[in-house]
Amino acid sequence: MRITTRTNLAIRVLMFCAVNEGRTVRTAEIAERCNASVNHLLQVVNLLQENGFVETIRGRTGGIRLAHPVHQVSIGRAFRVFEDNSRFAECFDPATNTCPLSATCRLRSYLTRAVEAFFHELDMVTLADLVKGNCGLNSLLDLSENLKASCDRTRELQPS
Repeated sequence: MRITTRTNLAIRVLMFCAVNEGRTVRTAEIAERCNASVNHLLQVVNLLQENGFVETIRGRTGGIRLAHPVHQVSIGRAFRVFEDNSRFAECFDPATNTCPLSATCRLRSYLTRAVEAFFHELDMVTLADLVKGNCGLNSLLDLSENLKASCDRTRELQPS
């Protein structure tokens, strides 16, 4: 199974916003730190906003920020928004299915269960699980110096 580029970018946007929680961030900042195209990010941000993950603020001092606290943002729900239209196999889309085996093939039911198990596992993950205490991620995405200093102190205190 392979996630789409849009899903990958959506999770990057959410993690960036989470690391910079309480702050309005610009898409250009996310693009620079997350090695992404601004145009692709704008499409992803629009879908994140439509589904209530982020708030967008227009104008010269505008940008985006999380619409909910990090512990309330379900990674499984985010994946469903971006991956639900993806057909895992040809037989999952009756309009384009040309497989002559689909009427008698049992694999589809197993694949359906496997995909649902995948989403179920992600339903148990929140954005907080991905970012809280993740000093490496914080040092890459944090726009302030506060968390970097905190992470440096944490690393010093950890046994080698």
